[in-house]
Amino acid sequence: MNRLRPLLLGALLFAAASSALAQKSHDWLASYNGLLRKYVTSSGVKYAEWKGNAADVQALQTVVDAIAQENVASLGKQEQLAFYMNAYNAWILHEALGKYPTRSVKDTLFTFFTGKRIKVTGEEMSFKHLENDVIRAKFGEPRVHFALNCASRSCPPLNQEAFRADSLDAQFEKLAKAFVNSEKGVVFSADKKTAELSQIFDWYKDDFKEGGPLAFINKRRSTPLPSDAKISYQKYDWSLNETK
Repeated sequence: MNRLRPLLLGALLFAAASSALAQKSHDWLASYNGLLRKYVTSSGVKYAEWKGNAADVQALQTVVDAIAQENVASLGKQEQLAFYMNAYNAWILHEALGKYPTRSVKDTLFTFFTGKRIKVTGEEMSFKHLENDVIRAKFGEPRVHFALNCASRSCPPLNQEAFRADSLDAQFEKLAKAFVNSEKGVVFSADKKTAELSQIFDWYKDDFKEGGPLAFINKRRSTPLPSDAKISYQKYDWSLNETK
């Protein structure tokens, strides 16, 4: 029995540590959800109101601080993807609030997105690295493009709730459908047989592997685009996705 005691103690300590980590994750997710519900709308983010509430600015700081320290190595694939999606969007909000008031987070050389200005799971990185080298490269999920938000008008609207592994597929599908059925995603003229697509479908066309962007769009549009539609791309609006 004496020999078993160290093993039992080790198992108990591991279980306690795992429970503490799960609780910590739950705490920041709950806080993040509350902030999203309070400040994010279908037409944009209430940056001015948020910036004017010191407690809620600090609450978002606590969220990104937790994201910076989180360890997701032992999590399943969907849990990891949900975490990284939340990490990107939460850090975008944090950095946009830091720059507010501003007309756009984008600068001339795109350093907002390319500079190492955020920390995720202990690693300092850029938004570009998180999107391209982590989310896109590791998970191969094209619908992330309609769930990531770059604090700009032409981005798909920011989801009003945090992403969760157990509902991630449904969340992705809802957001993808909403985007391709909106004028942000597709502007179609039946008379001219023209379709102006979001530049997302041009920039990331290689991510839509099953038939390309048009097949992806038509699978989800209430009125599919005709195969002979003339395709062009909308100019991307980088102005801040703000609402009052």
